[in-house]
Amino acid sequence: MFKAAELADQAQTVALWKRCGLTTPQNLPEADFERAIMSSSSCVFVAILDDRVVGCVMVGDDGHRAVVYYLGVDPTVRIFGLGRQLMTEAETWAKARGATKLNLMVREDNKAVFDFYDAIGYEETPRLVMAKWLDT
Repeated sequence: MFKAAELADQAQTVALWKRCGLTTPQNLPEADFERAIMSSSSCVFVAILDDRVVGCVMVGDDGHRAVVYYLGVDPTVRIFGLGRQLMTEAETWAKARGATKLNLMVREDNKAVFDFYDAIGYEETPRLVMAKWLDT
């Protein structure tokens, strides 16, 4: 079952993100989760199996493009196509908001997911991503 996450799903979702290696020391996943579910311009979809979160994807819309973050599927259930289904949920959400493109960023050292994204129609776009931390 897929649903939009609620605050009650936070602990299990963040634990899944950590199991999947999606968190970094500079980002507080609890804050990311809360900000996403409280905003009208983003959503976190979760996959529930036997009352536990086994997959999730965060998607947001900045008014120009939609962006995917934190796609993760519990390693014990990866053979069931949940990643593909969660990406479809994110794409459907983005299309319903009028987005014409869905971006995602993959860390260069996360090569294990390159083939997955390629298989579902995503391609590398030559861009340099620049950032500035505003909370220092």
